[in-house]
Amino acid sequence: MRILVVEDEKRVAEYLHKGLTENGYAVDLAHNGPDGLHLALEGSYDLVLLDVMLPGLDGFAVLRALRAVRATPVLMLTARDAVDDRVQGLQQGADDYLVKPFAFSELLARVQALLRRGTLQQAELDANRLRLADLEVDLVRRRATRAGQRLSLTAKEFLLLTMLLRRHGEVLSRTVIAEQVWDMNFDSDTNVVDVAVRRLRSKLDDPFDKKLLHTVRGMGYVLEDRTP
Repeated sequence: MRILVVEDEKRVAEYLHKGLTENGYAVDLAHNGPDGLHLALEGSYDLVLLDVMLPGLDGFAVLRALRAVRATPVLMLTARDAVDDRVQGLQQGADDYLVKPFAFSELLARVQALLRRGTLQQAELDANRLRLADLEVDLVRRRATRAGQRLSLTAKEFLLLTMLLRRHGEVLSRTVIAEQVWDMNFDSDTNVVDVAVRRLRSKLDDPFDKKLLHTVRGMGYVLEDRTP
């Protein structure tokens, strides 16, 4: 777990660095708002400890800029104990708020709680999304994208894509596809599967250089990334 500490009081920053490192976390330090924002946006952090009173940019400004592009958990640290300040921080996207001076044991407990919450949210997110190469399917919103571009799919096309993606790398026969998507026995005289695959391919593959939906002669279709 990587934590970014943005704190201008060097004594406090070093205290946090020492305590968090001793508890097994990788810790980076920034001592002003611009440096903290740069690290928060460019680095890969599981949590940001963000002081409010910072030179260059205050913590609220850093939080607003970070929240515009990232959902990294943020625990705000401040000497301010006014209710309005706490409300402002939480309204702008802070996940928790701790007033100085604080006991390190309390800070550590809050850090652990936020990291557990983030892990659970990510697990839930992963369970609701399917990915292959630059293709992503959001099962909750029923939305598919490639390279960040929304794919305009019909209900059947979305169901077909989801089924292929769940079993990517596996060659699926027309019979299996018909059973799974149309809940019907495949009739060799009908081309419903081939037509549906062709329509899906026109949206999924034709606008992109990399092809994901492949035909396996005499066997069926497979969704896979064949990039070496």
